[in-house]
Amino acid sequence: MDLQSVKNRFNIIGNAPALNHALNVAMQVSNTDLSVLIVGESGVGKEAFSQIIHTLSARKHNQFIAVNCGAIPEGTIDSELFGHEKGSFTGAVDSRKGYFETVNGGTIFLDEIGEMPLGTQARLLRVLEAGEYIRVGSSKVQKTDVRVIAATNRDLYEFTQSGRFREDLYYRLSTVPIRVPSLRDRKEDIPLLFRKFVTDISEKYRKPPIVLNDAARQLLVNYRWPGNVRELKNIAEQMSILSTSVNIDVADLQRFLPEYNESRLPVLSNQKYTGGDFANEREILYKLFFDMKKDVTELKKMFVELLQNPSVAASMNDYTKEKLLNNINSGTVSQESVKTLQPYFNNLPQSTSTEPQPIILAPNQDTNIQPHEEVEETLNIMDKEKELIIKALKKHRGKRKDAALDLGISERTLYRKLKEYDIEG
Repeated sequence: MDLQSVKNRFNIIGNAPALNHALNVAMQVSNTDLSVLIVGESGVGKEAFSQIIHTLSARKHNQFIAVNCGAIPEGTIDSELFGHEKGSFTGAVDSRKGYFETVNGGTIFLDEIGEMPLGTQARLLRVLEAGEYIRVGSSKVQKTDVRVIAATNRDLYEFTQSGRFREDLYYRLSTVPIRVPSLRDRKEDIPLLFRKFVTDISEKYRKPPIVLNDAARQLLVNYRWPGNVRELKNIAEQMSILSTSVNIDVADLQRFLPEYNESRLPVLSNQKYTGGDFANEREILYKLFFDMKKDVTELKKMFVELLQNPSVAASMNDYTKEKLLNNINSGTVSQESVKTLQPYFNNLPQSTSTEPQPIILAPNQDTNIQPHEEVEETLNIMDKEKELIIKALKKHRGKRKDAALDLGISERTLYRKLKEYDIEG
C-alpha cells in the first residue's frame, strides 16, 4: 500500500515532509513485531499511527485495544493490564482477565506511557522481554503474545535521568521511534485541515461552509496551535456553528482564537492580570529579574570601559558616578579596580583590607576569561521587590491603583505587599 492510499484510508490530511516521513516509518515497521514508541505533543494524532501499524500488520484480524495509562489509578493499573485472582485485594470478588490476556495475538496501545508507575513498568518490561506476566494475587506465570505500541507527549529520556522512568524499559520500547510533528511544524497543512473540518461540519448540519479571507487565513497559519489538530478542529467547528457570516475576516477569527503569547519568555505588560495573586507575584518577580540583569550588564560594561580607558571617568555625570561608587562600596568591585580608578574620583574609598580580594582581569592579561565574566552580584529578591514598590509609589505620588498597574499586579496584591514590607503608602 502506497503513502496516498494510507492517507485516504485513515483520513489523514497533509503533505508536510515531517508527516510523510512519520507515515513511511509506520508503514515500514507495521509488518514486524518490533515495539514502537510514538512521540508527539498532545493532539497531534498519535493513536491514529498506532491503528495504522496494527491494520497493516499480520495481527490485523486480532484485537486492538488502546489504554490510557494516565487515566487508570495507580492502585488498579496492574489489575487492568495483567488481571487478578479472586480475593487478591478488597473488592476482587471474582477472577478477572487483564488486557494482555484478552488481547493475546493482537496489539495493545499504551498511551501516555510516561504516567505508568515504576512497579508496573517492571511488569511491562518482563512482558516485552519474555512474553510473561503474573496476575495480581497469583504465583502462576502466564504467557502472552502481544505487540506493544507506546505513545507519550513527555520527554521519556529526561524521565529516565530523574528516576521517573526505567531506562531499560525506555530502550526496549523505543526500538523504533516515530515522531509525529506538531501543527506549527507543518503550517502548510493548516489550511487543508481547516477546510476539511469546515466541510464536514457544514455537511453534517446542512449549512454553507465558512470561508476565510487572505488576512484571516494568514492569521490562522501563524497561530501557534498549542492544542494541535484537536484544537484546530474545535475552532473550525465553533466558527461554523457560531459565526453570523459565511465570510470570515481577521476580526471574526480573533474572537475564536484564545489569547496566546507568541513569545515563550516571561514578560510583563501594562494590562491587568486575572490569574490571581500567584500569577501577579510571578510577573513582578520576572520584572525584577530582568531589571537586575540589565543593571548588572550595564555595570559590567562601564567597569570594563573604565579599566581600558580610565580617563573616561572624567566625563561621567554625577548619577553614573554615584552608581559606580555604590557598587564599589558594597564590595561588588575588586580592590584592584578601585586602585586603577582612584585618580579619577575624589571620593573613592581607600583600600585598607589585607584579605585577598577578587580581581577583575584587564583585557591585556594572559587569560581566556573575559573581564565582564568576573563581575557577579549577590541580590536579595525581597529587597529588590520592596525597592520597586517604593519607586512605583513615589512615581505615582502615592496612588496605589496607578502604582499597581505600573507594577503589573492587582491593587489587592499591592496592599498586601505594603503591609508585608511595612511600607507607608
